[in-house]
Amino acid sequence: MRLILLGPPGAGKGTQAQRLVEKHGIPQLSTGDMLRAAVQAGTEVGKRAKAVMDAGELVSDAIVNAIVAERIDQADCGKGFILDGYPRTLVQADAVEAMLAERGIALDTVIELVVDDKALVGRIVKRAEDAKAAGQPVRKDDNPEVFEERLREYYKKTAPLIGYYYAKGKLKTVDGMAGIDAVTAAIGKVLAAAAK
Repeated sequence: MRLILLGPPGAGKGTQAQRLVEKHGIPQLSTGDMLRAAVQAGTEVGKRAKAVMDAGELVSDAIVNAIVAERIDQADCGKGFILDGYPRTLVQADAVEAMLAERGIALDTVIELVVDDKALVGRIVKRAEDAKAAGQPVRKDDNPEVFEERLREYYKKTAPLIGYYYAKGKLKTVDGMAGIDAVTAAIGKVLAAAAK
């Protein structure tokens, strides 16, 4: 099973990805984690990424694509994987198509968690309040102004992927505003249908 979770920040992609990892035994591939792992492992691509990051610059699509390609060749991705936070742009989506085609594998489905933006901001504020109350550090992303900037960025760069995958017949939508268990159940139904 190879799938992409799409949705704005705070939609619950990370929570749902973790549940899918536990249920299906396939890895969640987060570009941030992959970048850090490649840098730590000192791979060729990791060295290139480290040089860019050390210079305080953003890692290019070419480097991110190479890191994803390197990662999906690892043994634990044999049964499939979940892409979370990647692809972020149409250029990256084309790169995913190409890297999967090179390996003779295909994307099974793309699940968009459909959410209400105003309610998302409320979710973020609550998450920050809960973290404070529990004596935990508040994530930098849990600041409403920072979050709204990330939301704008999502709509500008990533939202076009919705049409891209819809046109390919891969897009399925799930109500991301439902309770966590209800969203998990809805994703389960989508995956069961895709497996037929």
